[in-house]
Amino acid sequence: MIQTVEPERTRPAATWTSTTGRTPRAGSVLRATVLIAGAIILVAPLIWAGLSSFKSQAELAAQPPTLYPHHATLDNYRTGLAAFDFPHYLVNSVIVTVAATLLTLLINSMAAFALAKYNFRGRDLLFLITLSTIMIPLQVILLPVYQVVSAFGMTNSLLGLIIPPAATPTGVFLLRQYMLTLPDETIEAARIDGAGEFAIFRRIVLPLCRPAIAVLAIFSVIWRWNDFLWPLIVAQDESKQTLPVAIARFSGQQAIPFNQILAVSVVSIVPTVVIFLILQRQIIAGLVRGAIR
Repeated sequence: MIQTVEPERTRPAATWTSTTGRTPRAGSVLRATVLIAGAIILVAPLIWAGLSSFKSQAELAAQPPTLYPHHATLDNYRTGLAAFDFPHYLVNSVIVTVAATLLTLLINSMAAFALAKYNFRGRDLLFLITLSTIMIPLQVILLPVYQVVSAFGMTNSLLGLIIPPAATPTGVFLLRQYMLTLPDETIEAARIDGAGEFAIFRRIVLPLCRPAIAVLAIFSVIWRWNDFLWPLIVAQDESKQTLPVAIARFSGQQAIPFNQILAVSVVSIVPTVVIFLILQRQIIAGLVRGAIR
């Protein structure tokens, strides 16, 4: 007796409904929604401050509040900057930010190079100790650091604002992770050719780490430019204060209208926004490549 086996019936490929094609699409929509919502939450205060800086005092206090100024005016900028010694504090902030950023890049890049490309006993332990300092709040070390700065006579001076926060564990971590992606063969070839360690660091490692250095540079600029607590404690002399401290003191005066404070604040954040827009490609490239390792 011969049995006939019916061929297994299969659906045409086009009739299958797979959920695998839907999941990434739904995930992409959800991810985009969350990112857009987060961007709106972060950018909305800046947009409101920028638009409100063109409002009059009466319009700023109107209820219900409005987003756009009905009668835009530049008087807030003219009056606010005239009543506030903006150029002096701007120069202080520029000096502190530029000097501290250059010092941060130098110290952190040298430390990262040693931790990434040199094999010595205790290297990993030293890196873990350096990285663990991120967990220590600033308020815990504020008094000891101030005592050291005071002992060296750097209070009420720009050096007291530049040197203490120069070495950052975040910068060491970022640059080390990026330097780990650099091929060791390139460095060994330079050593065989007779290049010294500092020449290798300056001519090979630093040029290859430009994206990561750009990331650390913009982070350092933002940190130093917006730093408030440390300059407030160290620089009691008004002539040595930076923009955030001076603006806070300026806003504490009862006779100053709030719209003028907004105008001065908007001018103070323009440099960081411009620097970010200029270096945004390098920032993204540095973060992506540093995360691969």
